[in-house]
Amino acid sequence: MSERVALISGGTRGIGRAIAERLLTDGWQVAVCARRAPAEPVAAGGREALFLPTDVRDPAAVEALVATAIERCGRLDLLVNNAGGTPAAAVADSSPELLEKVIALNLTAPLILARAAYGALRDAGGSVVNIASISGLRAAPGTVAYGAAKAGLISATQGLAMEWGPDVRVNAIVIGLVENADQVEHYGGAEGVARLGATLPMKRMARGHDVAACVAWLASPDAAYVSGAAIELHGGGEIPAFLALAQDGGG
Repeated sequence: MSERVALISGGTRGIGRAIAERLLTDGWQVAVCARRAPAEPVAAGGREALFLPTDVRDPAAVEALVATAIERCGRLDLLVNNAGGTPAAAVADSSPELLEKVIALNLTAPLILARAAYGALRDAGGSVVNIASISGLRAAPGTVAYGAAKAGLISATQGLAMEWGPDVRVNAIVIGLVENADQVEHYGGAEGVARLGATLPMKRMARGHDVAACVAWLASPDAAYVSGAAIELHGGGEIPAFLALAQDGGG
């Protein structure tokens, strides 16, 4: 795989960085993009990722990103649409501009990136992996626009797999709760992370390397017939809260 090339949006931190490090270790050439350069270069396995500063919500910047990545690396075998996120905010308290930005980052940007990369991916017989979220499968207050965008991304994954097969495979990874250094305080610190993890069937949240391993498999020849899939990576799912409430009520 020494000649294979991957482009990862949001690839300088968190899950995106873990994916980049796994692919670098596996011998891929990797290009990563984000709005700001990382404090430390993304590197692993004696290799360093190419960093390309980009706001993926800007269609012209996306076109330039893909063109530069192909020019610098020579080809493109894998696009990982990882950039995403949202602030917690009720719709009634959100401006129209905020709602548009959340949808642009989590749905429109992946579509534009995939469109820009299609020709190179077709020529290489490559694939797209969209990083989706469990929020796209079940509702949650405070992240309505984000959940709607991720639901759209799962649908877009299936639609693109139909449009682009057999030349380009398109899959999604639907991620549940993830240990993330940037969100430790959001979960109530290390103790909160442990408490939440204990409620899951696997007794822990997902970690970056779990997602990275799934990406590596989807991009490998072993997954040559996998397209249009939405793989749920959530450790068995979230146990319904009413069960715990019923048990507590029962003394």
